[in-house]
Amino acid sequence: MLRAENLAKRFGGVHAVRDVALEVASGTVHSIIGPNGAGKTTLLNLLSGITRADSGRIHLEARELTRCETHEFAAAGIGRTFQNLQIFFNMTAAENVIVGGWLHQACSFFSALLRTPSRIRAEREARAEAQALLEFVGLARWADADADSLPYGALKRLEIARALAGRPKLLLLDEPAAGLNPTETREIDELIRRIAGRGVTVVLVEHNMKLVMEVSQRVLVLHEGRKLAEGEPRAVSADPRVIEAYLGVEAC
Repeated sequence: MLRAENLAKRFGGVHAVRDVALEVASGTVHSIIGPNGAGKTTLLNLLSGITRADSGRIHLEARELTRCETHEFAAAGIGRTFQNLQIFFNMTAAENVIVGGWLHQACSFFSALLRTPSRIRAEREARAEAQALLEFVGLARWADADADSLPYGALKRLEIARALAGRPKLLLLDEPAAGLNPTETREIDELIRRIAGRGVTVVLVEHNMKLVMEVSQRVLVLHEGRKLAEGEPRAVSADPRVIEAYLGVEAC
């Protein structure tokens, strides 16, 4: 599904990502972990087109996206959420999700201005799709509530619903369980499983190791911008280099 080759990104004198390669199989959950400052979010930014790589290549299936604009990454089938919530707080939950599906909403300026039957029909379809996605993430009862009235855990799931409205083939999740209590974390765990069950490939950045080990088929470890280890979750968690990177001491 996704292939990245020799990705590198530098910000001034800081090498945020250094020569990172990544292959993600279709239909899997592939996690990216590492200590703070390891380059995880920068890597997601490169894979979603928000930041352009200094070098390297990015392919989604057979298409190269390396030099494409951010909206072209989205149109190709890559959706994402953010470490810091990017919610439209002046909109309802349903309106937030509808915005996420703009790529698939056929609408001309004049059809919107004149409120043509085709435009009215498209709006009804967009609303119905948003309602279905809110139900999928467990937020159906909040559909007409203002986003700023939702609890933090619900906002995390709302952002996922909005990303799914873009009908992605590949979904990038940046710390979806950050700041959540154990019950909310279990809800995110189950939601990721159900997303993968729908055939959407997931790349997950997350600090909650229990969640990572439970939902992932493969795990990539970054340290100081470089790939430190990659493999099945159990093997990666037992790797002495990974233990040292997290604890700052040599593994016993």
